[in-house]
Parts: sequence; structure tokens; C-alpha cells
Amino acid sequence: MVTGPLVAGPLVVGADGSAPSLTAVDWATDEAARHGLPLHIVHASLWERYEGVAPDRSADRPSGQLLAESIAATAAERARLRAPGLDVTFDVLAEDAAGALLRAGWEAGLLVVGSRGRGEFADLLLGSVALLVAARSQCPVVVVRGDAPALEARHGRVVLGIGEHDVDSRTVRFAFHEAAVRGAELDVVRAWRRPAFEPADHLLLSGGSRAYAEQQASELLDKALDSAAAEYSAVPLRRSTVEGPAHRVLTDRSAAADLLVVGARRRDSLVGLELGRVAHRALHHALCPVAVVPHRLPRTAAGEP
Repeated sequence: MVTGPLVAGPLVVGADGSAPSLTAVDWATDEAARHGLPLHIVHASLWERYEGVAPDRSADRPSGQLLAESIAATAAERARLRAPGLDVTFDVLAEDAAGALLRAGWEAGLLVVGSRGRGEFADLLLGSVALLVAARSQCPVVVVRGDAPALEARHGRVVLGIGEHDVDSRTVRFAFHEAAVRGAELDVVRAWRRPAFEPADHLLLSGGSRAYAEQQASELLDKALDSAAAEYSAVPLRRSTVEGPAHRVLTDRSAAADLLVVGARRRDSLVGLELGRVAHRALHHALCPVAVVPHRLPRTAAGEP
């Protein structure tokens, strides 16, 4: 039996009272119960700024404060009813939602957010808070989206996309651990595309550049998985190399998955949103919850001196 998180700390979920955030609370509750983690619910509210008053502990508290506390308390009660015995706490923080969640992420094992929040248009593929948190968090982030079979973990499958820098990476180990805790199959995919030019050493292979590209993908896949596969030998493992754009391949695979895991590169200096095309596409179009696992690149790989 596998227990405990890969990264120490509670599971933190954002709640704002919207339907997507309540779905995220439900998913986070189930995830915390699986891993034996405490659940901490964060509601960020700037009610003080809009009502123009300082915090007040008297009986006649401002309506904005009462609403904020009600949203957080209701989410906590929802989690306790869903998983009796789970350690559930909550906070109301006087700051913007993305800032509050990113700050909470410094001590969290996992951050969970809904795909959209209050006040965002229903036809948005992904809300601004979810995108910002996934792009800048220093701990793994799950954006909860998808249909009922995925949200209720009925598929019994975790999908992992392998990138160029995923040899024995934090992303790989996160995916193996999730599959182990869930008792699920781990479906690992390395997408590849035929190069636009002809590498000189492909002449040693029968089949030309296509065979060369596929072999390179297969070799990278083996290197990325070997160490973790030995450690998690009980996890059913499916390896595949697929020709095509990675973002499209993974989005297609997500239709039969309970969780899609992708990596996100982080550099020492934060400039813009550090996601990459594959993670960005997955967050907008995947048909199941998406875990974005950050990892730092060596300076040379990141293009730094």
C-alpha cells in the first residue's frame, strides 16, 4: 500500500462559492482522503477594500465579511460530510485569489483549483486564476475539469505526457505515485514528429527519418521511466510513442483518463507565465483533471549563462 505525499504539506483548495470551485472542493476532498493528507480550504476576499472598513469582530459585521466567512465555512462543511474523519480547516484571506493560493502553495503538497471562478464567463475554457496559479505555483497544481466519469475516477487510468526534460523528473514520480495510490494504470505517452530535416545518423536506420524520430522518442521514454518504474513496480504500466503534436495527443488520451499529468519548466527568474504549449493546451482542452507539476531546469537547459 502506498501512503503519504511526494511533497510534504497539506492539500490546499480554493473555494469561492461557484459551481466549478465546489467541484474542485469535492475532488480535493477525495484526493486528500486517498493520500491521508489534511485538507485546507482557502477563500480569498477583498471585501474590506470594497466596503471601506477595517476588520471588525463585533456582532454587526459587514455583509462582505459575513459572505466570505459563509462561503469558506460552507465549503469546509461540504468536505467534512463527503469524507467524515478528514482533517479539514479553512481560512478567509484578504487578498486576491491568485495571490492567496500561490502564497498557500509555498507550504502545500498540492494546490487544487476549479477551472473557473465567480464572475467569469461560463463559456471560458479556463479562468484567469486557474491559469495564473498553474503557471506560477512552486508546488504541483491540479485544475479540476472534465465529465463525471473522470471526476469520480471511474476510468482507473492516469495519463502522463513525457517531455524533453522528464528523465526521472518530479513529474514522472508524481504520476507514478498518483497511479499507485489510486490503484490505477499509468498510461505514459511520448509524442514525436518527423523532423523537417534529415539527421545524418538516421541513415543507419532502415525506414529513414521517421524511424529515427520514433527510435529517439522510445529511448527518451525508457530513460524517463526506468528509475520510477523500478520503484513503483506494482503499478500497471503502458508505454507508447505516438506520432503527432503532443498537445493534441494528450488531449485525445485525456478522454479516457481520471488525471492527466504534465510538467512545467521553472526558471530562477520569473518572467511571464511558465507553462509551455503542451500544458497550456491541456489546461484549456483536457477532458479530465490536469496536474501541472513544476520542475526547475538546469541553467544550461534553460538557456541561462
